[in-house]
Amino acid sequence: MSAPVQGLRYPWPEPPAPGGWMEVAPGVLWIRLPLPMVLDHVNVYALDEGDSWTLVDTGFHSKRSVAIWEELLKGALGGKPVSRVILTHHHPDHIGMAGWFMARGASLWASRTAWLMSRMLILDEEDAVTPQAVDFWKRAGMDPEILAKRVAERPYNFADVCAPIPVGYTRLKEGDVLRAGGRSWDVREGNGHAPEHLTFWSREDNLVLSGDQIICSISPNIGVYPTEPEADPVGEWIASCERFAALAREEHIVLAGHKRPFTGLPFRMRQLKENHEHGLDRLAAFLSEPKTAAECFSVLFKRKIDQGTYGLALVEAVAHLNHLHREGRVARVLRADGAYLWQKRA
Repeated sequence: MSAPVQGLRYPWPEPPAPGGWMEVAPGVLWIRLPLPMVLDHVNVYALDEGDSWTLVDTGFHSKRSVAIWEELLKGALGGKPVSRVILTHHHPDHIGMAGWFMARGASLWASRTAWLMSRMLILDEEDAVTPQAVDFWKRAGMDPEILAKRVAERPYNFADVCAPIPVGYTRLKEGDVLRAGGRSWDVREGNGHAPEHLTFWSREDNLVLSGDQIICSISPNIGVYPTEPEADPVGEWIASCERFAALAREEHIVLAGHKRPFTGLPFRMRQLKENHEHGLDRLAAFLSEPKTAAECFSVLFKRKIDQGTYGLALVEAVAHLNHLHREGRVARVLRADGAYLWQKRA
């Protein structure tokens, strides 16, 4: 193993190349797939079932992804079919190829919310921005130039990067035991990044398949969207961190949806929780004078927010403000231009 880095250790210092793979435990393959985004990869895992494979997540659906998977099926997966796809959560970099595998005979397993949202969002193809989205962005104080550009463009659709998912799936929920890859996995649900996000904790060894709920060097985006503008995902995130902290052991090997596998899970659970708690405290202090959500980036984020990260920053700022509002720590008023002004309560 490499030397400790901020309480974490990395059993495999280098990840597979894009489209590559490595075995991280008997019958468990770590596969890295490219993404055309700032976060330029997603990790998926293949579990050997003997005469077939179970996949945990799938990557985007694109011509490039199809070509990569066809090569993986012939090479890394040894010509054996994928008989089952398990979704950790409903985001497109995790569900994109699920329908492609289902068309080739795989069954789909997911939480109820992940399945419903995946299918709904793939079917819900929009050619223009909805009035609800425009109102949400205005309330968040979105930069007028960015707002005008978004309104003029066709919005991003899940169908752009996700194969259609047909009717029919097997539900997984908190407390279930999943049999896969020669192991029994305890199913634990998290929230905050995505509702009913599934994680899997092996009973036979120290493996944890964590999806985006637990990642080594980044905190997953925790955002509020026009679909549920009063949501409190930050509160759900903190509660999930507390539940997972009670399960965490130093020897767990966490196989996450991004970045590298790691050990040191107790430290990481504390870190993930405290990261947002400290952010909330900084934000509350910053709001001694009224601000819009878009004016809160500097206090929440330690990097420059550009066009590529503006949308994610905005929904995360709203999420933290919603949590402070729910706790009674800040008040908000609607400005004449439709933006909320948030201010710390006296």
